[in-house]
Amino acid sequence: MPLAIVVGGFFGDEGKGKVAAYLALADNPSIAVRCGSINAGHTVVYGGRTWKLRLVPSFFVNRNVRLMIAAGALIRLDVFFSEVEETGVRDRIFVDRNAGVIEDRHVEAEKRDAFLVKDVGSTLQGVGFAMSDRVLRRLRLAKDFDVLRDYLVDVSLEVNSAIDRGEIVYIEGVQGTFLSLYHGTYPYVTSRDTTASAFASEVGVGPKKVDEVIVVFKSYVTRVGGGPLEGELPPEEAERLGLVEVATVTGRRRRVALFNVELAKRAIMLNSATQVAITRLDALYPNDKCVREWGKLSKEARNWVENIESSLKTPITIIGTGEDALCTIDRRKELGLGWR
Repeated sequence: MPLAIVVGGFFGDEGKGKVAAYLALADNPSIAVRCGSINAGHTVVYGGRTWKLRLVPSFFVNRNVRLMIAAGALIRLDVFFSEVEETGVRDRIFVDRNAGVIEDRHVEAEKRDAFLVKDVGSTLQGVGFAMSDRVLRRLRLAKDFDVLRDYLVDVSLEVNSAIDRGEIVYIEGVQGTFLSLYHGTYPYVTSRDTTASAFASEVGVGPKKVDEVIVVFKSYVTRVGGGPLEGELPPEEAERLGLVEVATVTGRRRRVALFNVELAKRAIMLNSATQVAITRLDALYPNDKCVREWGKLSKEARNWVENIESSLKTPITIIGTGEDALCTIDRRKELGLGWR
């Protein structure tokens, strides 16, 4: 039953899109399911091109993968069709019939909410108001829109059947553990749970079918919008260290702090992580950019990874050394993990 969940370990922006794209190429899964909604952007760089995706799973780079959007997800029709066209996945992407649909009225309502705009730092995509409508049982679902008719499937049935056949399936989580509505820095959180258990629930698979949970951390911590960020660096210090970033969806500059071991430990606990992926190691060690073998990393970079691994007591199996999906070190085989 090879099922793995990819989940963010901090406040989003950890590089889940990059990790997912690499796993698509390395593991050749049968199905990849994306959860969440359009307020979470995943960036994929591969073959000299860059995609910034809010609905299409980052696993699309492998043309053999069937792509799906979970029942617990929220889609917006214009974003969905635009990304399907951009990625060329028309014949292999499917939407669960019970996925929710964000409408213009949700976006307009969110823009009028002063607390969400000024304090929380909402992405203003209408997600929170659509989630509210879902709870109140008045949200329109994918099955209510004729334009989606050819895309509709029972994602839970498709996924469970594939797992029972022994095929590899990935669930692509969104945002980060500490943006969870329940386990994050409330009220500066998103409108859903963002832990591995929640993503399994969104798709419709039970916990006994989950084999691996890969928690993705960046080599430093970033966050967009309001809320606490322990050890936050002044903007000028972030610039000096070369750690300045801009958010995929909002275009806002991300706040920055150095890697937080205690926060990472809690994320591992909350997600029952079996593996850890670390991205942007090259931001700390520029001379290691796009190194693809563990033994070819600089001694300083290896020591940093090993110290983090020792502190977290969880194997670091995937290491990102550059933006491109293939700028990755994969230690799973040597560590005896995964299904490679």
